[in-house]
Amino acid sequence: MSDGQVASVPVAAAHGKAQSMISSVELRSVEAFSGLPDDQIEWFLSHVQEVSVKAGEAFVRQGDPADWMFVLLEGLFQWRGEFGGDTVSLPAHAGEVSGVLPFSRMKRFTVTGRALTDGRLGKFPSATFPELIQRMPELTTRLVATMSERIREGTRIEQLRDRSASLGKLSAGLAHELNNPASAAKRAADQMRGMLEKMRSANSELWRRPINDTDKARIEEVEASLLQPGATLLDGLALSDLEERLDSILNSYGHADSWELSAGLAKCNMSPDTLASLLAHLDSSTARSALARIAASAELSILLSTIENSSTRISKLVRTVREYTYLDQAPVQKIDVARSLETTLGTLAHMLHPGVEVRRTYEPVPLLVSAVGSELNQVWTNLIENAIDAMLGQGELRLQTFHDDNCVVVEIGDTGSGIPAEVKPHIFDPFFTTKGVGEGTGLGLNTVQTIVRKLGGNIQITSRPGDTRFQVWLPRVD
Repeated sequence: MSDGQVASVPVAAAHGKAQSMISSVELRSVEAFSGLPDDQIEWFLSHVQEVSVKAGEAFVRQGDPADWMFVLLEGLFQWRGEFGGDTVSLPAHAGEVSGVLPFSRMKRFTVTGRALTDGRLGKFPSATFPELIQRMPELTTRLVATMSERIREGTRIEQLRDRSASLGKLSAGLAHELNNPASAAKRAADQMRGMLEKMRSANSELWRRPINDTDKARIEEVEASLLQPGATLLDGLALSDLEERLDSILNSYGHADSWELSAGLAKCNMSPDTLASLLAHLDSSTARSALARIAASAELSILLSTIENSSTRISKLVRTVREYTYLDQAPVQKIDVARSLETTLGTLAHMLHPGVEVRRTYEPVPLLVSAVGSELNQVWTNLIENAIDAMLGQGELRLQTFHDDNCVVVEIGDTGSGIPAEVKPHIFDPFFTTKGVGEGTGLGLNTVQTIVRKLGGNIQITSRPGDTRFQVWLPRVD
């Protein structure tokens, strides 16, 4: 027997209807049929077909017409297929009712049903559902409950996938944000080793030379002036121009091949007048050693500043993540919505392209709501991500907070193309998405609505080309 075929148990014709070898006792052992009247059981048995399957055989394949409801009688089975972009395997056991159910809108099977062991099942034609609904109302009610549970489980799987996808995007963005300062700190640390060696060598040469107290004080004064915190550092054309001027002065005092020295002095923004004054008071050899020490010392200071700034950036990102996830904090607490918005923006910095301008209009007084912080941040994340996506890298992201009576209102707007009128009624529907395959699950806004409603609030939308606004209304707390 080839894969996908099933062995049909012979059935006898009774008044033109299929009669299976399944007994009423066996059917009643299936929970959905327990306690049903005899006449209803007999009617069902007259329409069900019994089939047996071998281990590994498929009794229905993905893409087949959704024509059958299955009553699993003996054995272990499995449903397997693509679900939300992932391969999902769901076990099924004897005693369950599966396949297409009454009131289902499924046209084709989205998964493949396969026997994991030798088994038996009953096939009931979906074409007979209208008569089943009339003759077996109690069974219909039970099957509808089964279908509702199936939908909830499917939604749960999609929500977990959606959260995993969001977490993956967030992790990738944060990894990128962390990589930049971490790489800068590592480069600076690597360069410091070479610079320390240059400074040690310059020191050794300088202090071997006879230097009077006046010249020593002059060298230390110039060095100290270049190590001032917050000193302006040049770049680009200004740096190149200063380097050429310093190199010209060095050459005029007989220091040939001084491009490396002039480059180091230009980085620490030594003025041409300071260099000329120092060269005028020191002999040639002493001046060169002193300038090498000054350049190395100043560049070490610059590298230390780079490490300090990078460490501060990393620390800020880690703090942002802790605030975003509300790690080690109470599940429900009073939350300042403006601060919550800023924390979320910090985690989405990687999405804010240079062409996207953020405009904030926050009420000066903190507006507090009672919520699970991580859930509230999930609301802002979904709304802000959608707004950024809608602008295609160019536009204005508007964040506003205000209060109206006992409500806190958070408005998130964008200057994108707007929401089409035919799409707007469905944007909160589960699994509804206008994005391409694999780009969205259609649960982001449904999750937003679920969280907002759980907090006792509501969400309102206004949209036209160039101006889309989502307003989240939440109960205000003192």
